[in-house]
Amino acid sequence: MARYPALYQINSRLRLTELSHALGRATTLDDFSDAELDRLAEQGFDWIWLLSVWQTGPAGQRISRSQSDWRREFERTLPDLREEDIAGSGFAIRGYSVHAALGGDAALARLRERLRARGLKLMLDFVPNHVALDHPWVDSHPEFFITGSAAELEQAPQNWCRHRGKGGTLILAHGRDPYFDGWPDTLQLNYAKAQLQQAMIVELQRIAGQCDGLRCDMAMLLLPEVFERTWGRRSEPFWPKAIAAVRHQHRDFSFMAEVYWDLEWTLQQQGFDHTYDKRLYDRLQALQAQPVREHLCASLDYQDRLARFLENHDEPRAASAFAPQVHAAAALIAYGTPGLRFFHQGQLEGRRVRLSPHLVRAPDEPVDAALAKFYVKLLAVLRHEALRDGTWSLLDCSDAWSGNESTAQFIAWHWQGPGEAWLCAAVNYAPQPGQCFVQLPLPDLAGRLLRFEDLLGDAVYDRLGDDLLQRGLYLDLPAWGYHLFEVSGLPLAAARAE
Repeated sequence: MARYPALYQINSRLRLTELSHALGRATTLDDFSDAELDRLAEQGFDWIWLLSVWQTGPAGQRISRSQSDWRREFERTLPDLREEDIAGSGFAIRGYSVHAALGGDAALARLRERLRARGLKLMLDFVPNHVALDHPWVDSHPEFFITGSAAELEQAPQNWCRHRGKGGTLILAHGRDPYFDGWPDTLQLNYAKAQLQQAMIVELQRIAGQCDGLRCDMAMLLLPEVFERTWGRRSEPFWPKAIAAVRHQHRDFSFMAEVYWDLEWTLQQQGFDHTYDKRLYDRLQALQAQPVREHLCASLDYQDRLARFLENHDEPRAASAFAPQVHAAAALIAYGTPGLRFFHQGQLEGRRVRLSPHLVRAPDEPVDAALAKFYVKLLAVLRHEALRDGTWSLLDCSDAWSGNESTAQFIAWHWQGPGEAWLCAAVNYAPQPGQCFVQLPLPDLAGRLLRFEDLLGDAVYDRLGDDLLQRGLYLDLPAWGYHLFEVSGLPLAAARAE
């Protein structure tokens, strides 16, 4: 596996709906074609994350179809909305076995083998904080859940529900985080209970036999300080022992955390291989270079384990969140810097409509040809050995001339690959043109001629090493302009000939 791998997220239920329409019949995970898997491997992806493969139930579906605010969102997404389009949230999980409509566990195992034959690893979901309303544990292990009182239900009905089960009537909490109302199609698990933690570890160990890695939903909610702030109950740390238990059986198993609130480093220290980099995403959206550059100054021990993205199923589509002239510049920063490169189904084609995880059908949208062409080039570049396994460093920029303050608009960096594989990138992340000199750390510049060939554009520049040593590489870029240069040495005679 490369030091800096690439991941592609697929909404399983959505993709199977598309295949059903194309093939004119019901489809399962077996219907992912070999050609589709070949294409994903050829594009340079290392991981395929299949979203929403697990069992969901009628209780979750009923809530999804009856919540008026959710329904309005669904109708905005699909003006021709039909009941069968609303399957229920893939995060209201009733059981960690593959949904029968997707082909069950056997179909997943066959798909995993086909992925493995192409060098692709399989990532699935794990939702640790909560389960579906009709999860079997509600009756068999009611002690696994946060229970409340009639007064709490009356005071905050959006966060509690009344459950009538085999053991009588209970008031149970909906799953939530401390800043928002509960998710009404879920029930909150009680991590203050050692028995619950052990049961979840057993679930993790079983799931780990079906895939190569897990994306852990809202992973920070299980941290003792967060859990106590939310529920007023003290809990023991879960992730270190859970991750250790899984890796005792599956040594190379990978964990990726969805995490916010500046808790990324905390979860990395508890064993996660990668953590969401929402901070970079937010700073890119703010359209200011300085905060982005400051973020990229962090230690590589931290950055190497960040999962960098421009969109996912929770965020707006990148093609709608970033103006066309900004999108490519933001993508080069997100994916051209260290970390796991996280792409989302539809992003490469420029889809603009975000699809709720409750839905299994997407609206028809035209492909954005210009954006698709850019992503073809970017994915090709990301297969470069320097970007996959090289050494990265942020570069300093200096003023092009006295009084020119546009230097502050630039973000520049360098990749050193095996041998003399050098890449140099620079982005003018601003709405106006800018100029600067980029200081290069390339070795043995004196007496050499260097060629800078833009892998994402048409520019080719030959520069004398002595000039680069004295001043740096001069750049003059338009608003949101960028270069990603492959740097190679030329015989000095070429310069004399010119």
